[in-house]
Amino acid sequence: MRFGIIGTNWITDRFIKAAKEHPEFTIGAVYSRTMENASAFATKYEVQNVYTDMKAMFKSGHIDAVYIASPNAFHAQQSILAMEHGIHVLCEKPAVTSVEEMDQVIGASQTHKATYMEAMKSTVVPSFLNLKKNMDKIGPIRRFVFHYNQYSSRYDNYKNGVIENAFKPELGNGAKMDLGVYCIAPIIHLAGTPESAMKNNFLLSTGADGQGSMILNYAGIEAVIMYSKISDSFMPSEIQGENGIIEIDRISDPKLITIKYRGGETEDLSVVHEFDSMYYELAEFIDCVKNGQLESAINTHAISREVTKLLT
Repeated sequence: MRFGIIGTNWITDRFIKAAKEHPEFTIGAVYSRTMENASAFATKYEVQNVYTDMKAMFKSGHIDAVYIASPNAFHAQQSILAMEHGIHVLCEKPAVTSVEEMDQVIGASQTHKATYMEAMKSTVVPSFLNLKKNMDKIGPIRRFVFHYNQYSSRYDNYKNGVIENAFKPELGNGAKMDLGVYCIAPIIHLAGTPESAMKNNFLLSTGADGQGSMILNYAGIEAVIMYSKISDSFMPSEIQGENGIIEIDRISDPKLITIKYRGGETEDLSVVHEFDSMYYELAEFIDCVKNGQLESAINTHAISREVTKLLT
């Protein structure tokens, strides 16, 4: 499957490295706003077709699908433009920056019969899928405690007066959009839509949130979410039940998952990942396209919409 690439940054490098393990993945074209960036990126991956006109790339016949890793604020318009030209879309999280945008994206997928999937890798990896199958082992669930706190490599520059994209809300960036989404999405996968939500955040001078927290309320269950770009935490995440807990090493990239029963016994739910986590989102997307599915049965459009409601 021939992919166009939008976004010439570190996450795209990681995606391509993982994607090259898939026998059906090839790069058909690269887009960037400047020819200099596009050409440099294309040269690195030996790609012949380079574009600074996105519509021209979609109309070129060089690609079947597109991987979008541009700033969050551009995701919706780029996804819709691609699908209007019959191009399938794998879009980095967060999918969009408003529910209205999400509805437009879903509508474009349905109208133009193009596959659309949010690239939420953590919910399609083997260990997380095994967790879903075994969650009932800890009895009635009472609480989720999911967090992603990572001091941003760009925060020191921010404190010195240099404002980079990570702290520009006009690009759809901030701690909740960039990190909190990794906590919210798996809770929606595991518990569904909450009855209510309480939100708290700490805004930086740019208007971007540096950190925040949420409590999602369900019948007899609460989900506590914490996220930050201005401090670190190395604690695992937990699902707490009446008969024990499930400990998750990193909610953004779950590999080591352990049940700790109330009686002291433990059970390893981890599944060996043969590939980088991003491989699994690509494999799920390619299968959807090949099977004529407009959406993934795992990372569904409805889940992306529910996550968006809580992000915005």
